[in-house]
Amino acid sequence: MPLAEGWSTKFEKAEPVRGFRWDKGARGFAGWYYAVTAGDLVGFESWLERDRLILLDRELDVVGVASQPFWLHWHDGQRPRRYAPDYFVRLADGRARLVDVRAGDRIDEASAEVFAATERACRAVGWEFVRVGVPDPVLMANVRWLMRYRRARSARRPDVVGGLLKLFAEPGPLRAGAVRVGDPLLVLPHLFHLLWSGALVADLEGELLHSRTAVWARVTSR
Repeated sequence: MPLAEGWSTKFEKAEPVRGFRWDKGARGFAGWYYAVTAGDLVGFESWLERDRLILLDRELDVVGVASQPFWLHWHDGQRPRRYAPDYFVRLADGRARLVDVRAGDRIDEASAEVFAATERACRAVGWEFVRVGVPDPVLMANVRWLMRYRRARSARRPDVVGGLLKLFAEPGPLRAGAVRVGDPLLVLPHLFHLLWSGALVADLEGELLHSRTAVWARVTSR
């Protein structure tokens, strides 16, 4: 159907329109990632796509994500074309975003034409389109660590969560703050989950997380 007729479809619930391949010796690496945002497994075809999926799963305004949810068809003036975007993202306010993942040094003329056609289609129906590349390595290393604590079971004690949010109302060092709340073996998983979810904040791009990393509670508007 024309995209203008199907723009409101819940593509964030769609299954991938094609399978993921695991070819021996291939540069890419396909797999599945459990996204807490989607509450389900979401596929990826490379480490770069996997990293972007992790970052999307952590974005505060993302409420749904699906990989390769549909084929986009168009005619380039010479022949029919089709392309499956990497990710469809649903935002908290209902807006939609298509995300394509490709390192800048791997964009040739053909892929540039595909991205341009995808962006035109998105613009026509009021969707966002972004092409993203290699994320900041320090940020990615920190977020890969925090993703281990992304599930709600990592912060199952409301008293510990409340203690951390109260303590870090003012910025303080990560481990010393955890010790003040209780046994670090119990408290640190809660702290890392709160950093993943955004309830607690730290500079994840400046340096790798360590015991003295400054942590503070996110200020919410009233």
